[in-house]
Amino acid sequence: MMMSRCGAKAMATAVSHSHLLNPRVPLVAENVRVPMMGVVRDFSKMTFEKKKTTEEKESNGGKADQGNKGEQLIVSYWGVKPMKITKEDGTEWKWSCFRPWETYKSDLTIDLKKHHVPSTLSDKLAYWTVKSLRWPTDVFFQRRYGCRAMMLETVAAVPGMVGGMLVHCKSLRRFEQSGGWIKALLEEAENERMHLMTFMEVAKPNWYERALVIAVQGVFFNAYFLGYLISPKFAHRMVGYLEEEAIHSYTEFLKELDNGNIENVPAPAIAIDYWRLEADATLRDVVMVVRADEAHHRDVNHYASDIHYQGRELKEAPAPIGYH
Repeated sequence: MMMSRCGAKAMATAVSHSHLLNPRVPLVAENVRVPMMGVVRDFSKMTFEKKKTTEEKESNGGKADQGNKGEQLIVSYWGVKPMKITKEDGTEWKWSCFRPWETYKSDLTIDLKKHHVPSTLSDKLAYWTVKSLRWPTDVFFQRRYGCRAMMLETVAAVPGMVGGMLVHCKSLRRFEQSGGWIKALLEEAENERMHLMTFMEVAKPNWYERALVIAVQGVFFNAYFLGYLISPKFAHRMVGYLEEEAIHSYTEFLKELDNGNIENVPAPAIAIDYWRLEADATLRDVVMVVRADEAHHRDVNHYASDIHYQGRELKEAPAPIGYH
């Protein structure tokens, strides 16, 4: 609602008097309408960025990608413009959910058989908690390893985010550095999320599986949040055992692929770029690198738990940032 002529005139007069007292106060132009509240925005200076839609990409011979799906017209009033990123070969980078400098080649030589033998009461509680969670998963998914992997990643991506958030808040409360553990834990959460984005291209969840994800994530997030507040060493140990189970699950996934029970389809484009796979990579290659990632997460979380068991804090040991 605009102010009356008298109000606008009074406002202009007041600003004019202010200008006489202080020349740095700008005069109000005659053709500028002064609103009752807020600021008048000059929409003539707005920039518009047109991005290719899914249909346009397909017509150009490129594959549609989930990372940029549905982006059409982006309005930027604040001058925040999308970055134009290219690959090493000069072609346009098509993913908005991750950048080229976040990609890597997975270390497949990591020992997959390492296991932390539970010795203390806390370790045994963590171990059997994870074992008890595996039973309903086996019953529900049976040998549907694509859907099983998808469900697993919706849970596995939670601990890193919760742990990173709580370490972050602790760092703020105590006015101290974290030793890099905030970044390391958030890296883990992001890596697990990228696993999910990949398997979403392989196994399409139906409505009741999506409902199950919402229920499981809601319960697990809150339970892990409380568990981490009470005992970080227990929380990290439990995640270490959870990652050991993930290694076992992906090993079984590989057996099904090798036996021909699951079709070894071409790897999703997002996986090829994220893990720098060969252009002709297959689902088996994807499962191999994901399993290696889980082994690295196993090591990081058992290591974090060991730090707490020694009566130390995470900040006292440099975090394994970029440990893939």
